[in-house]
Amino acid sequence: MYVDRIMTRGVLQVTEDTRLPQLAALMRDYHIRHLPVVCEGHLVGLVTSHDLERVSPSPITTLSVGEANYLLGKLTAAKVMRAKVITCTPDTLVEEAARLLRQEKIGCLPVVESNGQLVGILTHEDVLDFFLEITGCMMEDATRITVHLPDATGQLSRLLSRINEAGGYIATVVSPLHPDQTGLRIAVVRYRAADPSALNQHLRDLGYDLLTETLPGLSRSISGGAEVPARSHPGNH
Repeated sequence: MYVDRIMTRGVLQVTEDTRLPQLAALMRDYHIRHLPVVCEGHLVGLVTSHDLERVSPSPITTLSVGEANYLLGKLTAAKVMRAKVITCTPDTLVEEAARLLRQEKIGCLPVVESNGQLVGILTHEDVLDFFLEITGCMMEDATRITVHLPDATGQLSRLLSRINEAGGYIATVVSPLHPDQTGLRIAVVRYRAADPSALNQHLRDLGYDLLTETLPGLSRSISGGAEVPARSHPGNH
C-alpha cells in the first residue's frame, strides 16, 4: 500500500511570513504538532512544536512579559522553521515511510509531488491507524488466536487451511519471521466463524498449541487454560 492511501489530506499550512503567535495558536487550536511552510503551494520548510519551544523565553529570563511577547511577535515561520525537511512522495510504500520515521526519529513526513507541491502529510498517528487496520485490532466480530508453529515451510498455510476447512473465514494474519525463544514461530490470526470456541477446540484436537485466544464480544482472553484480562485498545490522541 502507498502513502497516498493513508496520509492526511487538506493539510493546514502556513507561509514564511506567518508570525510565531499565530503558529502557536494554530497548533493549539487544531491539536497538531507540525505546520508545513509553503510558498505558492511548494514546501519550503516545517515548523514543529519543538521549534516553538526552542525559541520560547527561558523561565529565568530578565525580560518582562510584555517585552518577551513583543520580541516573539516579531518572529516569523521563516526564522524558526526547518528548511531541510525529510519528505516522501504519494507513491512511497507505507512500510518505507514508517522506516524513515523511525530511522530519522521524526514525527511526520510531508508528502510532496515530484515538483515539490505539498499534497499531504504522514504522521505517527496515520501509521498507527494503518497498523490497527491491517492487524484487525478494531474488528469486534473476529476471534483472535496466537498459535505456536514449527518454523518450517508450509506450516502457516496448513494452519490457515485447517481454519477454513472448519468453517472459519480468515480476516488477518501476522507472523514475525524469526522464531521465539522456544524455536517455534508465532502466528497471530483473526478469523470469523459461527462457533469460534468449537473451532479453537478443533485446532487443539489437531495438535495445535494455542497460546492465547480472544473470542468476539468478550472482554477477557483465554491463555494457557486460564482467563486473563484482555488489553483494551488505547485511544488515538
